[in-house]
Amino acid sequence: MSRIAILGAGAWGTALSISLARRGGHELTLWSHSTKLADHLIESGENLPYLPGFTLPMDVQITSDLQGAIFEADHIVCVTPSAHLRSTIQEIAPLLTRNQIIVCASKGLEEKTYLRVSQVIAAVTDNPCGVLSGPSFAQEVASGQPTACVIASNVPQTALSVQRDFSSPSLRLYTNGDVAGVELGGALKNVIALAAGVIHGLGMGHNTSAALITRGIAEITRLAVACGGRRQTLAGLSGIGDLVLTCTGSLSRNRSVGIELGKGRKLPDILVGMNGKVAEGIHSTAAALGLAARYGVEMPIAEQMDAVLHHGKSPRDAIKNLMSRPGRDE
Repeated sequence: MSRIAILGAGAWGTALSISLARRGGHELTLWSHSTKLADHLIESGENLPYLPGFTLPMDVQITSDLQGAIFEADHIVCVTPSAHLRSTIQEIAPLLTRNQIIVCASKGLEEKTYLRVSQVIAAVTDNPCGVLSGPSFAQEVASGQPTACVIASNVPQTALSVQRDFSSPSLRLYTNGDVAGVELGGALKNVIALAAGVIHGLGMGHNTSAALITRGIAEITRLAVACGGRRQTLAGLSGIGDLVLTCTGSLSRNRSVGIELGKGRKLPDILVGMNGKVAEGIHSTAAALGLAARYGVEMPIAEQMDAVLHHGKSPRDAIKNLMSRPGRDE
């Protein structure tokens, strides 16, 4: 029996807890940074703020005690927003034993350093690390709908350990040694999903959406390859799979933010209405452009999305700029 600690009691952390409990064979702990939220989960048996409609299994222990949550855990799953990942790892690093595996299920880039999530973890601790990514809406994972994801690690045995302990009849995990490709696919698809939402909010059609998704995977792939990733990884679950889901699915937070931007709402007003929920693409857009500049990679969709998010550019002008760029070979 494995001991698994899930750090982060948002929608995705809660869904993973439910999925792992359904599989059986584990001792599970779900940690919340908020004592108030932890108490609510214990009392109600449901995560009303982040994942309503799903009962937390009785065998998932809820706690706000971080030290107790990770004690003797075989796998520590980090599902905190990427902006809080470093501080969380710094807090647990002195408490870790050498054989504890960290599984990062957050998708994003650190804003100021442009580091991928596994690089943030490696900067703090030398514990073995894997990255979980792929097309996976929390609500559908929690409900037991068949889902396929990727667990990536530079150490094959680490990926195989997570694959063995997390896979179930409703969650199928593939292993991958291309950590950079898997991480960048997961982080950058959120940027393109914002743009896909803008298109929907502007009332544009399927032609526009298909063009955006296709050119979006092209610029994601350019940056991933420049950072050492493999082109074929971006044709898989953590690339085109996650991109299509997030750009077209109504459950996508990033797409939803983009829709509101397309309708003319301002970002601060949109964020107020999210009630603490995170759309990672908002933070990843500027970091993606910083990383692209470092490697000399062109990312026109990300550039226009950044201008809309942070520099007051109108969504229609952003579309016009993309369509009027000089012709080139595909």
